Amino acid sequence: MDLYEAIRDRFSVRAYQDTPVEPDKLRRVLEAGRSAPSGNNGQPWKFVVVQDAARRRAVCKAAKDQAFVAQAPVVVGVVGLAPEKIMSCEIPGDPVDCAIAIDHMTLAAVAEGLGTCWVGAFIQAEAKKVLGVPDDLHVIELLALGYPAVEPHEKKRKSFDEVVCWEQFS
Repeated sequence: MDLYEAIRDRFSVRAYQDTPVEPDKLRRVLEAGRSAPSGNNGQPWKFVVVQDAARRRAVCKAAKDQAFVAQAPVVVGVVGLAPEKIMSCEIPGDPVDCAIAIDHMTLAAVAEGLGTCWVGAFIQAEAKKVLGVPDDLHVIELLALGYPAVEPHEKKRKSFDEVVCWEQFS
């Protein structure tokens, strides 16, 4: 699969088959995240991989009881390691760096025949407790991962001209 196919085919999966993800596929997906670029090549992230069913249910509870979170055979908690970092453009670095890593993982997952869903609806304190994250760090996102139990659906997107402007904001 080429990159543009992966971009086209990727969708938010909210229903998963009861099929484990093979260790080699999971490792390639995590390796894609590890290989992602980051500010100053600092790789300010940790990926907390949850496969145990009871712990996935606890993550699901922290994720406001979104059932698909527990249904996914893998949930990755992406933790930022540099909460104090502010980029020179005045934007916090952790969410940006972690988002790049997550996006690499989502596209690698598609190439492996897997599906993912970014999960930003969760209670930070509960997610940190379940994942064992220190108080001074943040879970940036949760990533549900597994074999989709649903077919891709058409994605509605704005037109090119609605999102692209040339030379100046318009």
